[in-house]
Amino acid sequence: MKKIIFSDHALFQMRRRGISEKDASRIIENSEQTSEVRPGRAVFQARIMVGEPAKAFLVRVFVDVGRRILRS
Repeated sequence: MKKIIFSDHALFQMRRRGISEKDASRIIENSEQTSEVRPGRAVFQARIMVGEPAKAFLVRVFVDVGRRILRS
């Protein structure tokens, strides 16, 4: 799998929702379902267990696939 780079927007939204980078990476690598929403953008989704007692939540991770990062 290619390196996963989280944008500032993604990190903000993940913090807001209590989703760790580890959870998001695990969903991308082991999704229950994946679909392409448009060329270059895919949605990976899976259920994760959160809290005590554990409760299942469906999490969707939107990914820009094959995006090149240009640095100056």
